[in-house]
Amino acid sequence: MTDDCLTGPDGVTRCRWPGNDELYVNYHDEEWGFPETDDAKLFEKISLEGFQSGLSWITILRKRENFRKSFHGFDLETVSKFGEKEIKNLLSDEGIIRHEGKIRSVINNSQKALQLIEEQGSLAQYFYTQSKFVEESNYVKKIIPSQTERSVEVSKDLKKRGWTWIGPTTLYSFMQAMGIVNDHATKCEIRRIVERERKRFLME
Repeated sequence: MTDDCLTGPDGVTRCRWPGNDELYVNYHDEEWGFPETDDAKLFEKISLEGFQSGLSWITILRKRENFRKSFHGFDLETVSKFGEKEIKNLLSDEGIIRHEGKIRSVINNSQKALQLIEEQGSLAQYFYTQSKFVEESNYVKKIIPSQTERSVEVSKDLKKRGWTWIGPTTLYSFMQAMGIVNDHATKCEIRRIVERERKRFLME
């Protein structure tokens, strides 16, 4: 065990933050930091990051399947057509975070995301081009900021495009989750796997 890592019952040394919670560990090992190109999955990620604001990520993970069901798998076309009836239903849905501003933001952002896809071809094309891959993670530098210069720039650009609940801190968490930066701890065994997948992604 190191200050920033924890060796689990399975013998794997990984980042300390998921602890030994099975749901959290699976997210850490199989998803966090891995590149993603599917528009619906990317939209889910950025939407859940918005819902997470002010809450713990494990709270979001435990409600994730409910979110997927309530937002129809984060299908952009479907969510973009949500109206007051759907908003009312979501506000009474105990399986998700019932925050009206965040719910309305997801609907708004789905509409803006469709416009972005029409312009850029896909959300992945926009985010990976706009944000750019960071070769050296902030973890290597022993500094994990809540936001970076690049996350500030992308946040500003999205806000100009009409997106909401998309501040630089939310953006940086999203960048970590989708592998734009590899912020797994240096001694985390998953870090090497993530880095290999990032390099493979760049070659495609």
